Amino acid sequence: MASNLGELLLQEKLLSADQLKSALDYQKKHNVSIGTALVSLEIISEEEMAQALSRQLGYPYIDLNQFEVFPDVIELIPAEITKKHAIMPIHRIRSFLTLAMVDPTDLDIIEDVRFRTGLSIQPVIASESGILSAINKYYGTSHSMRVKEIISEIELSEETKVNIIEDEEDEHDVEELVQVTEEAPIIRLVNSVFVDAIKKGASDVHFEPYENSFRVRYRLDGTLYELMNLDKKYKAPVISRVKILSNMDIAEKRLPQDGRIKMRVKLEQGERKEIDMRVSTVPAMFGEKVVARLLDKEMLKLDLTKLGFEKESLDLFQESIRRPWGIILVTGPTGSGKTNTLYSAISLLNSMEKNIMTAEDPVEFYIPGINQINIREEIGLNFSSSLRAFLRQDPDIMLVGEMRDYETVDIAIKAALTGHLVFSTVHTNDAASTVSRLVNMNVEPYLVADSVALVVAQRLVRRLCKNCREQEKASTESLEKIGFTPEEAKKVTIFRPNGCSTCNNTGYKGRTGLFEVMEIKGQIKDLILTKGQAKEIKHVAQQDGMITLRRSGLEKLKEGITSIDEVLRETVKDEEV
Repeated sequence: MASNLGELLLQEKLLSADQLKSALDYQKKHNVSIGTALVSLEIISEEEMAQALSRQLGYPYIDLNQFEVFPDVIELIPAEITKKHAIMPIHRIRSFLTLAMVDPTDLDIIEDVRFRTGLSIQPVIASESGILSAINKYYGTSHSMRVKEIISEIELSEETKVNIIEDEEDEHDVEELVQVTEEAPIIRLVNSVFVDAIKKGASDVHFEPYENSFRVRYRLDGTLYELMNLDKKYKAPVISRVKILSNMDIAEKRLPQDGRIKMRVKLEQGERKEIDMRVSTVPAMFGEKVVARLLDKEMLKLDLTKLGFEKESLDLFQESIRRPWGIILVTGPTGSGKTNTLYSAISLLNSMEKNIMTAEDPVEFYIPGINQINIREEIGLNFSSSLRAFLRQDPDIMLVGEMRDYETVDIAIKAALTGHLVFSTVHTNDAASTVSRLVNMNVEPYLVADSVALVVAQRLVRRLCKNCREQEKASTESLEKIGFTPEEAKKVTIFRPNGCSTCNNTGYKGRTGLFEVMEIKGQIKDLILTKGQAKEIKHVAQQDGMITLRRSGLEKLKEGITSIDEVLRETVKDEEV
């Protein structure tokens, strides 16, 4: 059969005679099938091999991405069996089960599945990566499967001491809740949720109570995905367990609370990872909603060259942060990576000769050599009082988490004008709008022009998975419409997401930044003094060579880093200069 398949591929000109010879040599040396040899040598892809097998053996080939498999079909074969044999149940009609296989001639597997299900098996061919992706999609990862096992254990075990408390939140007995949360199955369930999120690289975990369900979601690369949807009876013990871990008052359900968890996780490679979690609760309609922010030091990139800056923007930013005085502002919505950019900047400046002080709400990551202060509004330790105290501490560089009010901005400006370098953030849509925001906070325009040195606007977009991205056919008209020049539109190659097991079938893996860096100088200063509009300031900055957020996104498209959808989601088209 091996030689027949090789001859078939040779006849169809999918490989050359030399390539077939190399594959046959590889087959003999490693004792594998000719198909495995061809794929291992990257002569043909898995999909091409599956289609070739289909033509040779006469079994239908299917693309599993085009199929929706129903839960009753999934339940026919246990997850461990699908992974062991690389098979995937697709469809059932009466006593017939359609089964996707890599090798439909393996009668042992077919007989095993027939015995387990009591159904007649109709094999079809699919690629191995396609089958594994489908298994992950429908059965979940090993950790999510473990969670399902724990839930089954809770519901089926007659010996367990866990007593799931029903509705009526106000009638819950606190001592009973504490007892429930200390039972092994609930502890394992909550731990498994956090471990799964940590291993996937999630940034947040959401525990959300609804009228008839209790949903758990995690945020991965900026997008929320559902991890599980439990019965509402799990709401009280799971939330109480998280609150106990966070050192919160589990008896208080009417007011928001904040807490922290430190967790050490053993990874599959045997190494241990320590994670800090910032936990927040708020009273919602059907109970408390809990969100845990996962602070993974390994996810913090403190190398400015790896954040996503274009070369021109990076050169300007690095030059500006080495100024002896002035204000450097980073702007963008929540979750746009502002903290990472600021940490990267002060880490670059961190040295024995510099006294660097930060006021943060809260401190997310500890940086050795830098004096970091946690804001505590309840005792009057806010941004303005911290800045005022900093000025009596002989600082060289100061970082204030956010400029929320006039008092904080006023102190920051005075610090900048008296020889200090100040970093901070503001919530605006782009760099030019930051000036208008400061003026609207009753800051005199001349103070803004004299103190602010640089404004950086940023967004985060998802990176395309390098393993499965595919070329997208886009017309020159559509490319020009989003901002490419006619010349660029004719040459640029655009990629789009596809989905594979490497990226959890999302098509994306990781994120990168889009940056707009505006230096306050010359004509821009003149516009600030005359209270010019944001669009006028942006127009002048573009004439001076500023790379806008949209242009930064277009550069990422040209490099094949992200997709059109991501750029359109995070940026707006620039007006003609």
